[in-house]
Amino acid sequence: MEDEISSRIPPSKVTRIVCRTGSPIEMTDLEIVNHRDARSIIIMPPESGDPDSCVIKTVLALVNNPGRRREPYHIVGVLRDSDNLLVAEMVGGDEVQLIPASDLIARISAQTCRQSGLSLVYAELLDFSGDEIYFKHEPSLSGKSYSDVLHAFDTSSVIGIRRKEGCILLNPPLDTQLGAGDMVIAISEDDDTIKLSRGSFQSVREDLIVDILPVPDAPERTIILGWNRQVPIIIKELDEYVAKGSYLRIVAENGILAPSGPGPDEYSNLSVETMSGCTTDRSLLDSLHLEEYDHVIVESYSGILDVAEADARTLITILHLRNIREITGSSFSIVTEMLDDRNRELAEITYADDFIVSDKLISQMLTQVSENRELKGIFTELFDPEGSEIYLKPVHLFVRTGVPMDFHTVVDAALRRGETAIGYRHVPSTPNGSGTVVVNPVKSDMITFSSSDRIIVLAKD
Repeated sequence: MEDEISSRIPPSKVTRIVCRTGSPIEMTDLEIVNHRDARSIIIMPPESGDPDSCVIKTVLALVNNPGRRREPYHIVGVLRDSDNLLVAEMVGGDEVQLIPASDLIARISAQTCRQSGLSLVYAELLDFSGDEIYFKHEPSLSGKSYSDVLHAFDTSSVIGIRRKEGCILLNPPLDTQLGAGDMVIAISEDDDTIKLSRGSFQSVREDLIVDILPVPDAPERTIILGWNRQVPIIIKELDEYVAKGSYLRIVAENGILAPSGPGPDEYSNLSVETMSGCTTDRSLLDSLHLEEYDHVIVESYSGILDVAEADARTLITILHLRNIREITGSSFSIVTEMLDDRNRELAEITYADDFIVSDKLISQMLTQVSENRELKGIFTELFDPEGSEIYLKPVHLFVRTGVPMDFHTVVDAALRRGETAIGYRHVPSTPNGSGTVVVNPVKSDMITFSSSDRIIVLAKD
């Protein structure tokens, strides 16, 4: 453990890392880590065997220890199978916050394949080097409406309200009032940067706000190359988002378990077809007529192949996809799951639209929740099709292009659509560029949008 840590983590001036050997499910072994004095406890599942069982047993060893402390623990952990979530929460009660990893990555994959750049937004919110989500009590805003609160902070982006009873309201109706004891939920550089603006914001440019109704979504064609335990969840999540009449094809390696064809009534909006084939085989990829698809998702063979081999196959596949897209002049998006973040640097030469590094996202979320247990409720809603989620929508639905404006105008334009604007994405003119994602811009700064740019919003759909 010490060798792995020292090879990957630079020396820290403020954090001391101590390693101990023992079994986390044994009460006697837990004594050597002094868990009773821990501010938070993170349980990492083993890479083999029955990981969920080990996590649940570790929770049991902590909370049912005869010598446990009186104060509640703050325990966070990862479960592979969401079916085990209920049992684990019964064991840990209010002391445990668990993240169902497979469900989470599947939902992010389903959302990201339809919105290029979304993974960059999630990376910004989960990475401690950027802006994160904080809670702030601001008594002077008591009685103010949500629309007023959104404009009250120049350098922080409000996304919701936390009621004093603990209820989380993300992107509430604009006339929702902030009550006494409530807190604002905001994206900011740090918790001490959530400060009220000095004076009033600039007048909203009414002449720059447009009133264009969005065009109803058309049926979409998606193809998934590869297979792992998350694919069935991705299918279910996609069915929640796409328009009726959409089509999904799944191509998995010969000899690797792939789903049987679902019945005609299994999904509301999707028809699903499966086939066997080698997903690194160029002749097979050419035969799929990928130019007829809107989205391509490359899923790693996690749990089937080791990490290095799974990522190597993924890399080969997306190199072929990039070449096919260039040769055919196609515009299909490419979303790729990588298992090891170190392989992402190699993969970036493929110009895929988005990379989802599974382990890194889960680790970042675990760390965030270990710092603030209430973030679990926010993340749960953000990744729930029934809640308010993050979308990147065309700028022409909100404001005029080619004209300088401050972000207050964009916030007001989004409010009129029942949405909360939290940033924007400048889309490059060249197809191989990744673009620039700006989360939590300074609202008083002037911005000029082009027709290809996107506004990042919290919205119901």
